[in-house]
Amino acid sequence: MNAVPSPSSNRELILTRIIDAPRSRVYQAWTQPELLKQWFAPLPYTTPKVEVDVRPGGSSLVVMRGPDGNEFPNRGVYLEVVENERLVVTDAYTRAWEPSDKPFMTVILTFEELGGKTKYTARVLHWTAADREAHEKMGFHQGWGQCADQLAKLVTQR
Repeated sequence: MNAVPSPSSNRELILTRIIDAPRSRVYQAWTQPELLKQWFAPLPYTTPKVEVDVRPGGSSLVVMRGPDGNEFPNRGVYLEVVENERLVVTDAYTRAWEPSDKPFMTVILTFEELGGKTKYTARVLHWTAADREAHEKMGFHQGWGQCADQLAKLVTQR
């Protein structure tokens, strides 16, 4: 099921899925490096490196690799962590509260219990409307949607 909630501002993009797995599995797929590597990048991209310190103020590094071998490091810091319920991470900081050169987004992930299934919502808040528009043109809905499908496949097979 692909519900599409309405963004609350012109700087927000939202993706929602109902995943046929308990929310603890979906949450773990976001917080365990070996699981993140299996679904995070839209195929044929891969995720060869993941480092996460899942706690408020903890840093993350997720590297995506394109089919041509180019790598795209994504650094961020966790702002909020509620086990099995919510993760908030931003690229406004790179690590240890060091500001990034160009903040782009804050991601709010929620994992809602639905009787053994999970309502998974990714709200992506951008610093500017232009950033949101650029992210949408980069293929947010297709790319994040493909990754959500890969995530769902992983957690329902475990």
